[in-house]
Amino acid sequence: MNPTVLYEDNHLLVLNKPVGMVSQGALPGEPSCVEWAKDYLKRKYDKPGNVFIGVVSRLDRDVSGVLVLARTSKGAARLNEQLRGRSVEKIYWACVSANEVAKLPDAQRCEDWIVEDEAAGRMAVVDRAQLPRGPESRGDFAALDYQTLERLNGRALLEVKLETGRKHQIRVQLSSRGFPIVGDRRYGSRAKFSAGITLHARRIVFRHPTRDEMLTLEAPCPAAWRELGFKLLRGSER
Repeated sequence: MNPTVLYEDNHLLVLNKPVGMVSQGALPGEPSCVEWAKDYLKRKYDKPGNVFIGVVSRLDRDVSGVLVLARTSKGAARLNEQLRGRSVEKIYWACVSANEVAKLPDAQRCEDWIVEDEAAGRMAVVDRAQLPRGPESRGDFAALDYQTLERLNGRALLEVKLETGRKHQIRVQLSSRGFPIVGDRRYGSRAKFSAGITLHARRIVFRHPTRDEMLTLEAPCPAAWRELGFKLLRGSER
């Protein structure tokens, strides 16, 4: 269940996160990508004491793919600035199911207001008019674009371009439109999947924090995705 290194230099460490491992904040004795990264750097470079790792992006436990970590505070600050300015391109792949997958649009923009339903332990799409006004409002605007890459046996492979980075955003926005992510029982999927849920952070594009250079980093899908049968996945798994 260890991550694999996609890119590494003095300022960055980019991993392919496996399903089942949290990005950070694990319980005592539970592995996390941050702790794995610290141990990896400590052993590789024989570093004494604490190793700095700045968390730039996070992925849910059951989501795999590109996870960007910073090795310096300068790197972390500049990458977070890019994220706030929405200049980072984040691409996900998702397999969804639908009663009438043939009617799934070839491409669609999704804009919603979402809130956390603490009682249910998940996010929910709400009508903005129903949100309380003023500082007590808890709603967040969420936007993404997707295109349908392939359809097969009542399922579809989507490429999702994430504009905002809200908690469980892709999961709740797709589910609210009637096509939950395969394996994601929290958001209405009845389909079983052998490895987490079929949501994968496929690619990220951003400017290097200290060099005038754009980086494009791509993570192969988990091997378990082969069972989905899509032609586009052949050769894209690790």
